[in-house]
Amino acid sequence: MAYEVNKTDAQWRAELSPEEYSVLRQAATERPFVGEYTDTKTEGVYSCRACGAELFRSDTKFDSHCGWPSFYDPSKSEAVELIQDKTLGMVRTEVRCARCGSHLGHVFEGEGYPTPTDQRYCINSVSLRLTPEQ
Repeated sequence: MAYEVNKTDAQWRAELSPEEYSVLRQAATERPFVGEYTDTKTEGVYSCRACGAELFRSDTKFDSHCGWPSFYDPSKSEAVELIQDKTLGMVRTEVRCARCGSHLGHVFEGEGYPTPTDQRYCINSVSLRLTPEQ
């Protein structure tokens, strides 16, 4: 798929830290309970760390106690791309930034969280950058 932000592998490596590159461009997962935004209550906008596209807002963030920041809805449905992921011997739905194709995490449904969408966007902190509301 062609993305609005399209860079070479060398450009991504030059712009991102090794951990950011591993998660955003190689679909790795950061360790649970260590991410910068796992327990953050700060109000603001969460953007893609790779390209700056707005992805989530703090008013949809909730405590899922899963070890990663969780949101029940993206800020706009077209902000994220959902792709079937059959790695690790299971079927999941991968969440990518629709603007640059970077891996963000996975979305799960039907887990019983008391949210309006019954979805949990389980997102790596290293994939995000929070801009606090003024």
